[in-house]
Amino acid sequence: MMSRIETRFKALAAEGRAGLVTFVTAGDPDLATSAAILEALPAAGADVIEIGMPFTDPMADGPAIQASSRRALESGTTLAATLALVRNFRRKDDTTPIVLMGYYNPIYHRGVADFLKAAVDAGVDGLIVVDLPPEEDDELCLPAREAGLDFIRLATPTTDAARLPAVLANTSGFLYYVAIAGITGTRSAAAADVGQAVARLKAATPLPVAVGFGVRTPEQAADIARVADAVVVGSAIVDIIAKSDAAAAPAATSDFVKSLASGVRQARAEVAV
Repeated sequence: MMSRIETRFKALAAEGRAGLVTFVTAGDPDLATSAAILEALPAAGADVIEIGMPFTDPMADGPAIQASSRRALESGTTLAATLALVRNFRRKDDTTPIVLMGYYNPIYHRGVADFLKAAVDAGVDGLIVVDLPPEEDDELCLPAREAGLDFIRLATPTTDAARLPAVLANTSGFLYYVAIAGITGTRSAAAADVGQAVARLKAATPLPVAVGFGVRTPEQAADIARVADAVVVGSAIVDIIAKSDAAAAPAATSDFVKSLASGVRQARAEVAV
């Protein structure tokens, strides 16, 4: 039986287009608003949803996502509340893949076995845990795979040919290419450089390659969508939430995601013409 992630990427390939992966932080700016934002994302054009697990020390994230994590924690969002958001989302949507993204500390604190069972029961499809390298696969990656969750690994511009096999060894679902060296949301990569990097990665793995870090506009999303299997947008969406009051945030986020989705969907059609 195919996972939701594999099913979605096969459908995207059949349509001849890239996917849009959207990132939001659970509980930002509060749990009720966060639930409304999540519910609206698929209709706005999100093909896969990454949900950030709020954490006090998000070392790989830039100012925007750090601030979103702080807002979520201040609103009372816990790991249990994050899983409840997914569970409630699944009552209306059983097809959109959900990936939890974050850091190992909250998972370790809860207990790996308990967390994995709760995640599967809630309807989570995959995990991105940025501070566990391949050398630590026994900690979470392999148990997650055994539980039926995809474990999505990150590759970066500094992942060379010697390191890449270790990164790919137990990766599943898709490979996330971080297009810049540094923290999220601070700058963008040149499309030509991304194209070369994606070609190198696709020569090494049959997994879809999603590209993120620094994508902030529909035009940039379209550039990436011409060369990658998916485009990941996080900080720009989180900025929209931060600039909106709670009542307006779901609609403002949805409108922005619609513009990104339009860029992604038109990208290859423009090339074909």
